[in-house]
Amino acid sequence: MQYRYIGKTGLRVSPICMGTMTFGTQCGKKEAFAIMDKAYDHGVNFYDTAELYPVPPDAKLAGITEEWVGEWMQTKPRDSIILATKVAGAASGWFVPPIRHGLTAIDRFHIQKAIEGSLKRLKTDYIDLYQMHWPDTIVPIEESLEAFDRLVGEGKVRYVGTSNDTAYGTSKALMTSHYKGYARFESIQNNFSLLNRRFLDELSTLCQKEQISLLPYSPLGGGVLSGKYNQALEAQGRFATYLKSPNQRQRLMAQRFMNDKTLASTQKYLKIAADAGLHPVTLATAWSKQFDFVASTIIGATDASQLDATLAAMNLTLSDDVLRACEKVHEEIRYPMG
Repeated sequence: MQYRYIGKTGLRVSPICMGTMTFGTQCGKKEAFAIMDKAYDHGVNFYDTAELYPVPPDAKLAGITEEWVGEWMQTKPRDSIILATKVAGAASGWFVPPIRHGLTAIDRFHIQKAIEGSLKRLKTDYIDLYQMHWPDTIVPIEESLEAFDRLVGEGKVRYVGTSNDTAYGTSKALMTSHYKGYARFESIQNNFSLLNRRFLDELSTLCQKEQISLLPYSPLGGGVLSGKYNQALEAQGRFATYLKSPNQRQRLMAQRFMNDKTLASTQKYLKIAADAGLHPVTLATAWSKQFDFVASTIIGATDASQLDATLAAMNLTLSDDVLRACEKVHEEIRYPMG
């Protein structure tokens, strides 16, 4: 196993991280434990969750995922696991989280309430990587970072990170941490895949220059890169469900991930995978972890058998020919997700 370090931290993680957002909706407790056990047995030491999970977010279910992860961790040595979780982003952002009565913010109060809840549900006294789920457009970053820094000082959190952030937001946070002497964001968790290369436009340079690690999520483009939607739009998957949802945000998300351009791109990637003798899921996962600014790629599953193809990418390095073929697809169909 070739472990990697997150940012400038002592967090030494496997190149694959087990994401848990399906646990509690698309996946039952028994299967969730089987998924985590299988990942652990294959050398995965990095597990990512959030106080908001599972998805799609639901006030009645929020927190169940952390509870299950916490219960599962009791079966493993705590020091063998690098645990990441997140404080829900601000209600002033892209949607209103169905927790704390829809009044969330990345301020001192909510950060403190969130960490107390997460520690209790996860049955642990510290979080290895505590992340801001998405930025707050109202609360000054100085207040947010001071609250995160206090948690580090108290030993409740080892390191902090951000998610769904921009180059400006991340740069502003880094500058503030530097001049205020606060713990800085060591990682950023953003959407990144063969279908969504926007991170390469600006943020990749920032990560390289400032030694911040990307933890890519949705390396399969929400499952689209598996090819299942190319076979039948009725295929099982959350975007097939989202397309029929009365929730406008879910429908728009599905249309962004699953459209004529993403399906056309995927068809080309399916051929590249077949020519290389690879499962398309293995190809997509391996591609996302090849960059020097990536510490660990976050995968997901709804049953343990799905891990076979993603875990096959753990120690796989794609050939130059395969990488060139993938680049050609992007040149032919630019930014299929917009």
